[in-house]
Amino acid sequence: MRDLPPDLAAHLAGGATTLCHCWALTRRDGLRLGFTDHDRDLTFGGLTHAAGTGLEAAEASAELGFAIAGGEVAGALSAMGLTEADIAGGLYDGAGVETWLVNWRDPETRLLLEIGTVGEVRRAGGAFVAELRGLMDRLDAELGRTYRATCGADLGDARCRVDLTDTRLSTTGSVRAAPEPGTLEVVLAGTFPDHWFAGGRLVWTSGAASDHAADLRAQIAADGAIRLELWQAPAAAIRAGDRFRLNAGCDKRLATCREKFANVPNFQGFPHLPGNDFVLRPVPGSGPGLDGGSLFR
Repeated sequence: MRDLPPDLAAHLAGGATTLCHCWALTRRDGLRLGFTDHDRDLTFGGLTHAAGTGLEAAEASAELGFAIAGGEVAGALSAMGLTEADIAGGLYDGAGVETWLVNWRDPETRLLLEIGTVGEVRRAGGAFVAELRGLMDRLDAELGRTYRATCGADLGDARCRVDLTDTRLSTTGSVRAAPEPGTLEVVLAGTFPDHWFAGGRLVWTSGAASDHAADLRAQIAADGAIRLELWQAPAAAIRAGDRFRLNAGCDKRLATCREKFANVPNFQGFPHLPGNDFVLRPVPGSGPGLDGGSLFR
């Protein structure tokens, strides 16, 4: 049961209503943005919620107990403050969102419907649909260490301790050409074997995509050039001369930690933990008689 403010309850009891939705969004970089599906701007709580953004509530759900509530909001990428480059660059990942039900004739008459975060953002053409996740989503996040064969640290973090300023593991480069989306022909400041940076991180340091990052799928030498393949094409246009920094890739296996990084003392996995194959593996030296059948036949 939700308690309604008296003024909003009176408005609802009046029959005809003048209600709309407003969203107050706080990005990861601290920028606050306001949006509404009404046809004019609304200001309350020290924030102007812009109209004409094309945003609308696409879906909403409420759950009891610890079930995760949420919803969706849809709109156009041309909306004020919303650009495809910022979305692709992760500025809206985990952004805080307040969803309000507002009487647009009197914005002080309003109800906070939900507090949550932005989850998956799906893009199609010039439009997007953003998933809104309720507060209980935080309880679903994995915290602490887990027992697994692969390493649980991120390359270069406080637990891994690999020095990413080492020129063997990090380098700079520039783009020679971008023959197709997600594929780059580049010049690197150094010589590296194929796939040395596969699974690594590329951060743009100049150009339209500056400060945005991308995950690297492959790195190969082809036709006298070095070709990089990204998992996802950059949202901003990449041009010849754009510069970037590359960090080596790590597949989190013990063998890679030993042979590529010489960092086994800081390996954060449990490579000798028996897996399901240990349970299913037959006893060494067992004969055909140990098949689960009767021993007295």
